[in-house]
Amino acid sequence: MKFKIWQGCDRGLCKQGCGRQDRQLNTYDWLADVPGNVDTTDLVEVQFKNTRKGYYHNVNKLDLKKGDIVAVEANPGHDIGVVTLTGQLVTLQIKKANLKSADDIKRIYRLAKDVDMQKYREAKAREHATMIESRQIAKGLGLEMKIGDVEYQGDGNKAIFYYIADERVDFRQLIKDLAAAFHVRIEMKQIGARQEAGRIGGTGPCGRELCCATWMKNFVSVGTSAARFQDISLNPTKLAGMCAKLKCCLNYEVDNYVEAGKRMPARDVVLQTLDSDYYFFKGDILAGMVTYSTDKRIPANLETITAKRAIEIINMNKQGEKPESLEEDGKMKQPEGPKDLIADSDLSRFDKAKKKKKKKRRDDRGPKGKEQGARNNNPKRPNE
Repeated sequence: MKFKIWQGCDRGLCKQGCGRQDRQLNTYDWLADVPGNVDTTDLVEVQFKNTRKGYYHNVNKLDLKKGDIVAVEANPGHDIGVVTLTGQLVTLQIKKANLKSADDIKRIYRLAKDVDMQKYREAKAREHATMIESRQIAKGLGLEMKIGDVEYQGDGNKAIFYYIADERVDFRQLIKDLAAAFHVRIEMKQIGARQEAGRIGGTGPCGRELCCATWMKNFVSVGTSAARFQDISLNPTKLAGMCAKLKCCLNYEVDNYVEAGKRMPARDVVLQTLDSDYYFFKGDILAGMVTYSTDKRIPANLETITAKRAIEIINMNKQGEKPESLEEDGKMKQPEGPKDLIADSDLSRFDKAKKKKKKKRRDDRGPKGKEQGARNNNPKRPNE
């Protein structure tokens, strides 16, 4: 299916709803071309570094569009972010973010000026060096924690330190040392391994960018039961993602597998027929096919039937009846005959005669060599 950018003459994808692809958690605004959509609410979604987003009131009635850089209210000072969504969809995003208090929604001051952007670039240039130095300070205090990222506020008056820790950490002395070293207001935020992977980003084993770095905002716990329902091998190296936790995509299709698994026969039930007993060997949940073997330990005389037929045989066995075979109506599965490997080949290839090249033998030997060669070609018989 080909998508088109709507220019007013035909319908398709609206260019006003598309955002920059370098913005994580980007949302397509499918109401952008609806007249009066922006006037429905003054709420605006603004995105900052990596996956951090905020929601603000456009109290000054600015004509904001997706991609505009704005200065928003912060505590203290102001912050610089990019507008990622406007209109009615912002209210749905607020419900998704569980922002129940009105105090969490601040104001948008203005469109970013050149002075604001200069301070913003100076603050962003200090982040990497600050992260390296803060790790050394935490290591000197003997704290069991890892500072994964540092984010400066747009005006440079505040820095957010994102850290990972398995246990509770007393970082009161760390905050004092960081404030004395960098002369800014310090805020510590604890994140998990999944949030760290989302902030750093990367490419998954599927070849696409990580879900947590593109569109996922809320993380749901993933258990090994999701792999069992989908009949996936419990291999930790294959089930773990970039964050060393179970992959979030294991939960995507588990509901379909659970629903389809209800129509599959139990694995511990033995199917009894007149000729033999059949044990469960493997099953295809989505296709609804089951393969049985006459041996419990090794694949022997494998028979593949539908799950519906397997349940019928189980019910027959419960009533004391045994079918002639696993196939319906007592008809055994016909073995596949030999295949003709040259059925589609061109037999006329044998009619093409090969031209033999006659090689001319050059005799560069001398007189003695010619005489010796003649003797070798006409050897005398023993009786002569």
